[in-house]
Amino acid sequence: MMIPISFTKPFKTIYIKNMGLDMCLSKKTYVKHWDHKGDDNYEIIVKKSGKVVESINTKQITNIEEEVGYWRKANAIHRWFVDNVQDGNDECQESYVPIDKLQELLDICLYIKQDNKLADELLPTQGGFFFGPTDYDEWYLQTIDQTIEILEKLDLENTTDDFYYQASW
Repeated sequence: MMIPISFTKPFKTIYIKNMGLDMCLSKKTYVKHWDHKGDDNYEIIVKKSGKVVESINTKQITNIEEEVGYWRKANAIHRWFVDNVQDGNDECQESYVPIDKLQELLDICLYIKQDNKLADELLPTQGGFFFGPTDYDEWYLQTIDQTIEILEKLDLENTTDDFYYQASW
Protein backbone atom coordinates (compact mmCIF):
# COMPACT_ATOMS: atom_id res chain seq x y z
CA MET A 1 0.00 0.00 0.00
CA MET A 2 1.34 3.41 -0.90
CA ILE A 3 0.46 6.46 1.16
CA PRO A 4 0.54 9.80 -0.71
CA ILE A 5 2.05 12.72 1.11
CA SER A 6 1.65 16.16 -0.44
CA PHE A 7 3.71 19.23 0.25
CA THR A 8 3.19 22.76 -0.92
CA LYS A 9 5.12 23.89 -3.97
CA PRO A 10 7.88 23.49 -5.06
CA PHE A 11 7.71 19.93 -3.67
CA LYS A 12 5.95 17.17 -5.54
CA THR A 13 3.68 14.49 -4.14
CA ILE A 14 5.77 11.59 -2.90
CA TYR A 15 4.70 8.10 -1.95
CA ILE A 16 5.85 6.27 1.14
CA LYS A 17 5.58 2.51 0.76
CA ASN A 18 5.26 0.09 3.67
CA MET A 19 6.18 2.46 6.46
CA GLY A 20 6.53 0.92 9.86
CA LEU A 21 8.65 -0.48 12.62
CA ASP A 22 11.43 -2.73 11.30
CA MET A 23 13.68 -4.49 13.80
CA CYS A 24 16.86 -6.46 13.36
CA LEU A 25 19.00 -8.64 15.60
CA SER A 26 22.49 -9.18 14.24
CA LYS A 27 25.32 -11.47 15.24
CA LYS A 28 28.96 -10.46 14.89
CA THR A 29 31.55 -13.21 14.82
CA TYR A 30 35.17 -12.25 15.43
CA VAL A 31 37.29 -13.69 12.62
CA LYS A 32 40.49 -11.60 12.61
CA HIS A 33 43.45 -13.34 11.04
CA TRP A 34 46.43 -13.59 13.38
CA ASP A 35 49.74 -14.84 11.98
CA HIS A 36 50.69 -16.47 15.30
CA LYS A 37 47.60 -18.72 15.16
CA GLY A 38 48.88 -20.64 12.16
CA ASP A 39 46.22 -23.01 10.86
CA ASP A 40 43.76 -22.00 13.58
CA ASN A 41 42.51 -18.98 11.61
CA TYR A 42 39.27 -18.55 9.75
CA GLU A 43 39.63 -18.69 6.00
CA ILE A 44 37.59 -15.96 4.36
CA ILE A 45 36.99 -15.76 0.63
CA VAL A 46 34.98 -12.89 -0.80
CA LYS A 47 33.45 -13.48 -4.23
CA LYS A 48 31.20 -11.47 -6.47
CA SER A 49 29.56 -13.14 -9.46
CA GLY A 50 31.70 -16.20 -8.78
CA LYS A 51 34.98 -14.29 -8.95
CA VAL A 52 37.28 -13.53 -6.00
CA VAL A 53 37.25 -9.83 -5.11
CA GLU A 54 40.92 -8.91 -5.04
CA SER A 55 40.34 -5.40 -3.66
CA ILE A 56 39.35 -6.79 -0.24
CA ASN A 57 42.22 -7.94 1.94
CA THR A 58 40.57 -10.82 3.79
CA LYS A 59 43.35 -10.85 6.39
CA GLN A 60 42.07 -7.46 7.53
CA ILE A 61 38.45 -8.53 8.04
CA THR A 62 37.76 -8.51 11.78
CA ASN A 63 34.07 -9.46 12.02
CA ILE A 64 31.41 -11.19 10.00
CA GLU A 65 27.94 -9.75 10.64
CA GLU A 66 24.80 -11.82 10.08
CA GLU A 67 21.17 -10.85 10.40
CA VAL A 68 19.84 -13.55 12.72
CA GLY A 69 16.46 -12.03 13.50
CA TYR A 70 14.03 -9.71 11.78
CA TRP A 71 10.67 -8.49 13.01
CA ARG A 72 8.11 -6.17 11.44
CA LYS A 73 5.86 -4.07 13.68
CA ALA A 74 6.52 -6.31 16.70
CA ASN A 75 6.12 -3.37 19.07
CA ALA A 76 6.15 -5.41 22.31
CA ILE A 77 9.53 -6.91 21.38
CA HIS A 78 10.81 -3.46 20.42
CA ARG A 79 9.62 -2.01 23.71
CA TRP A 80 11.43 -4.78 25.59
CA PHE A 81 14.72 -4.01 23.82
CA VAL A 82 14.33 -0.27 24.42
CA ASP A 83 13.56 -0.78 28.14
CA ASN A 84 16.04 -3.58 28.86
CA VAL A 85 18.97 -2.93 26.53
CA GLN A 86 18.83 0.68 25.37
CA ASP A 87 18.19 2.36 28.74
CA GLY A 88 14.91 3.78 27.44
CA ASN A 89 16.56 5.58 24.49
CA ASP A 90 14.59 4.85 21.33
CA GLU A 91 16.66 6.62 18.67
CA CYS A 92 17.09 3.82 16.09
CA GLN A 93 20.64 3.26 17.37
CA GLU A 94 22.48 -0.04 17.21
CA SER A 95 22.81 -1.48 20.71
CA TYR A 96 24.86 -4.33 22.12
CA VAL A 97 22.68 -7.08 23.61
CA PRO A 98 24.26 -9.28 26.29
CA ILE A 99 23.55 -12.99 25.91
CA ASP A 100 21.84 -13.12 29.31
CA LYS A 101 19.36 -10.48 28.09
CA LEU A 102 18.52 -12.57 25.04
CA GLN A 103 17.96 -15.55 27.35
CA GLU A 104 15.71 -13.39 29.53
CA LEU A 105 13.62 -12.39 26.49
CA LEU A 106 13.38 -16.03 25.42
CA ASP A 107 12.21 -17.05 28.91
CA ILE A 108 9.55 -14.31 28.91
CA CYS A 109 8.26 -15.44 25.52
CA LEU A 110 8.14 -19.06 26.67
CA TYR A 111 6.13 -18.04 29.78
CA ILE A 112 3.67 -16.12 27.60
CA LYS A 113 3.35 -19.08 25.24
CA GLN A 114 2.36 -21.24 28.23
CA ASP A 115 -0.08 -18.65 29.61
CA ASN A 116 -0.91 -15.73 27.32
CA LYS A 117 -2.72 -13.97 30.17
CA LEU A 118 0.77 -12.93 31.33
CA ALA A 119 1.40 -10.97 28.12
CA ASP A 120 0.28 -7.55 29.37
CA GLU A 121 2.42 -7.90 32.50
CA LEU A 122 5.56 -9.54 31.08
CA LEU A 123 5.79 -8.11 27.57
CA PRO A 124 3.43 -5.15 27.09
CA THR A 125 2.76 -3.66 23.69
CA GLN A 126 3.69 -0.12 22.70
CA GLY A 127 1.79 2.24 20.46
CA GLY A 128 3.60 4.48 18.05
CA PHE A 129 3.60 5.97 14.59
CA PHE A 130 3.25 2.92 12.30
CA PHE A 131 4.23 0.56 15.16
CA GLY A 132 1.42 -1.88 14.42
CA PRO A 133 -1.47 -3.14 16.57
CA THR A 134 -1.38 -3.06 20.37
CA ASP A 135 -3.92 -5.82 20.97
CA TYR A 136 -2.99 -9.10 22.60
CA ASP A 137 -4.37 -11.15 19.76
CA GLU A 138 -3.24 -13.72 17.18
CA TRP A 139 -0.75 -11.22 15.66
CA TYR A 140 0.83 -10.70 19.08
CA LEU A 141 1.08 -14.45 19.70
CA GLN A 142 2.65 -14.98 16.26
CA THR A 143 5.28 -12.42 17.26
CA ILE A 144 5.95 -14.43 20.43
CA ASP A 145 6.34 -17.63 18.37
CA GLN A 146 8.62 -15.85 15.90
CA THR A 147 10.80 -14.52 18.73
CA ILE A 148 11.10 -17.96 20.32
CA GLU A 149 12.13 -19.42 16.96
CA ILE A 150 14.75 -16.70 16.39
CA LEU A 151 16.27 -16.95 19.87
CA GLU A 152 16.29 -20.74 20.11
CA LYS A 153 18.34 -20.96 16.89
CA LEU A 154 21.12 -18.87 18.48
CA ASP A 155 22.28 -21.60 20.89
CA LEU A 156 22.65 -18.98 23.62
CA GLU A 157 24.28 -21.35 26.11
CA ASN A 158 27.24 -22.09 23.83
CA THR A 159 27.80 -18.99 21.71
CA THR A 160 30.77 -16.64 22.01
CA ASP A 161 29.44 -14.21 19.42
CA ASP A 162 28.22 -10.67 20.05
CA PHE A 163 24.64 -9.60 19.36
CA TYR A 164 23.22 -6.21 18.43
CA TYR A 165 19.70 -4.83 18.12
CA GLN A 166 18.55 -1.99 15.90
CA ALA A 167 15.17 -0.72 14.82
CA SER A 168 14.06 1.80 12.26
CA TRP A 169 10.71 3.48 11.92
